[in-house]
Amino acid sequence: MTKASDLFVQALQAEGVDHVFGIPGEETLALLESLRSSGIRLVLTRHEQAAGFMAATWGRLTGQAGVCLATLGPGATNLVTAAAYAQLGAMPMLMLTGQKPIRSSKQGHFQIVDVVDMMRPLTKYTRQLVSADAIPAKVREAVRLAREERPGATHLELPQDIASDDTDAIVLPPVYSRRPLAEDKALAAAADAIRKARDPLLMIGAGANRKTTSKMLHAFVERLGIPFFSTQMGKGVLDESGPLWLGTAALSDGDFVHRAIDAADCIINIGHDVIEKPPFSMHRGRRTVIHVNYSPAVVDQVYFPQIEVVGDIAHSVWALAERLEPQPHWDFTFFDRVREALCGHVAELAADARFPMAVPRLVASLADALAPEDITCLDNGLYKLWFARHARCRLPNTLLLDNALATMGAGLPSAIAAALARPGRRVVAVCGDGGFMMNSQELETAVRLGIDLVVLVLRDDAYGMIKWKQAHDGYPPYGMDYGNPDFVRYAESYGARGHRAGSIEGFEAQLRQALDTPGVDLIEVPIDYGRDDALLNRDIPALAAAVA
Repeated sequence: MTKASDLFVQALQAEGVDHVFGIPGEETLALLESLRSSGIRLVLTRHEQAAGFMAATWGRLTGQAGVCLATLGPGATNLVTAAAYAQLGAMPMLMLTGQKPIRSSKQGHFQIVDVVDMMRPLTKYTRQLVSADAIPAKVREAVRLAREERPGATHLELPQDIASDDTDAIVLPPVYSRRPLAEDKALAAAADAIRKARDPLLMIGAGANRKTTSKMLHAFVERLGIPFFSTQMGKGVLDESGPLWLGTAALSDGDFVHRAIDAADCIINIGHDVIEKPPFSMHRGRRTVIHVNYSPAVVDQVYFPQIEVVGDIAHSVWALAERLEPQPHWDFTFFDRVREALCGHVAELAADARFPMAVPRLVASLADALAPEDITCLDNGLYKLWFARHARCRLPNTLLLDNALATMGAGLPSAIAAALARPGRRVVAVCGDGGFMMNSQELETAVRLGIDLVVLVLRDDAYGMIKWKQAHDGYPPYGMDYGNPDFVRYAESYGARGHRAGSIEGFEAQLRQALDTPGVDLIEVPIDYGRDDALLNRDIPALAAAVA
């Protein structure tokens, strides 16, 4: 006979779990003891929400289900935002929560909420374990669904009395499975549409951000020479330093990339996920749109593809490349002019010498300091648009941004998970002062874990993106400004090193020193968003419209 909590941990290990992020509670002590005597590493955090962000990022980077742990009641409710973060962002994650004994309890309804029902709209699967014998099957199903396309969040609740039961159940053996492949006639129809097009264009979406898909897409563009652009969460799937990159759909409309989109008569959407803000809007009769994804298109008024290639994306891309050759009537000359204009404008903004810094200059400084394989993790704010638009990623998942839930507070926890999941790579968290303070306590976690991490806190003493939108909509300033701690002393109080940039040159020197020094460094960077409204809403659309 095996104790149920031991069996639960064995089932996790059988699914490849080697890290659990979270905070224990009274109701999870049996599970905690089983973890202690296993090979799984417990990463103790300072808030359950941060644990969830870490688990989701672990899943995003590894493809395995990241696992987080919380107790009942307030511990479980603190996972709600992280559940939505993983679910909307297609990150495989399994949440484990404790519960009072279900056979008998002397505490009435103290701390009791219906966690399973609470998680139902935010997860792919949520169950309470009512029998120790069911543990192997429930863990297998929760992990399978978390990883299965489209990935997302799952949840299991382990009551205190069930965790202490004995059982003769055993862990289920590994299972072999493959994703279904696209139907041959759909591939033929898509290839025919691409072949007949005059100005085909490739779009890389969030669903393409998988290792094998990246490899096949590189072969596709090398063989055919079709230019490409990406959504924010599709960045890095293809090398953006090359001559076929046309930019990122960071803005909803009016950017240089949208001129290329408007000129294309056939757009091949690889891994488009409608959870992202639409990279372009379809109009009836304007162009052929080909949907290549693991699942059928979610149709709405701005997205109604005429051809759907449904199945494993990597195989579909390979099969399309095998059916196609470069066509003499393909004409990419206008796309070339769009790229030239975009790159010129990006270079101009990267040279901005203002201090406090403009974000495009900060993006350029960071790019100069990091290697292609290093990882930048963004929180959420106005700066995210500039990173999405200006950073030229060369490898998948090297710019971790969230264009799905787009929650504040995820940047620092995400960077901690990235440092753990990708040892040897340098990791930088970029956070606005508002988002940073939502989970700043995790600086202690980073220091305690002994990881190497650089945290950039972009300081404007306001909820800058909403303040910008408030002004743009014609409202008077109200309710957006706040005070901040002394970030240098704040970092030092956790045992990290704190720095404050006083110039662009000073910041760049501090950044390089921090990247080359083991441990946790925080750099406060004053940011100037003053020109952003004019740039994003007037200058960029005018410059893009002028490309002929």
